[in-house]
Amino acid sequence: MYLGVWYNFLMATINEKEYENIRNLYQERRLSMQEISEIYKVPLDAIVYFFKRHKIPRRNRTESNRILFERKATAFKVKEKLSAHEEKLRIAGVMLYWAEGSNALTADKVDFVNSNPEMIMLFMQFLRKICRIDETKLRVLLYCYANQNKEYLKDFWSSVTNIPITKFTKPYVREDYKPEKEGRMKYGLIHIRYYEKKLLLLLWKWRKEIAKELGVDTKVVKWTRL
Repeated sequence: MYLGVWYNFLMATINEKEYENIRNLYQERRLSMQEISEIYKVPLDAIVYFFKRHKIPRRNRTESNRILFERKATAFKVKEKLSAHEEKLRIAGVMLYWAEGSNALTADKVDFVNSNPEMIMLFMQFLRKICRIDETKLRVLLYCYANQNKEYLKDFWSSVTNIPITKFTKPYVREDYKPEKEGRMKYGLIHIRYYEKKLLLLLWKWRKEIAKELGVDTKVVKWTRL
């Protein structure tokens, strides 16, 4: 009895003629129920009951999370109208990442790995000039052997990347140094990490487009062992 009175009270705040508009806000504009309640200045319970009364299908958690992700503002702003030089830089950056980056779409970040200072500098130019990233989302992970000077290497890579030491996370140090490894990874190697899922997806999209333009089929190649 009490609940019935309460729901009638809530329903009185929403005009039945608003059905099409509310359905459009939810299904076409993909607003959340909370956002709709704020637009109509009614409690969320009133919107929930309105949906039940009119049998408007509600999203599941997966769909709701996907919509929230799509609506989330990006932490980068890709430069438009590239010059010929900038287009070369864009293609070089994408190809570098394809070869030396983590391409798993389940990842939550861009993760480029290399020990070559020139490749690292080129990739950083790509991130800054083409993708125009938010520097606050950059992190660096140093990977080196126990016989190497971690502080020296961090200073070196900070100079190469122009990324402050404060953005370097705890180094990964391998203890299995052997004399025959002398000369390998003179400066260790680093992971350039940028915590932005949407940039990872964009790099994947660009990779597919470039490969298609070059006539390369990026689908998994099936083969038979002889």
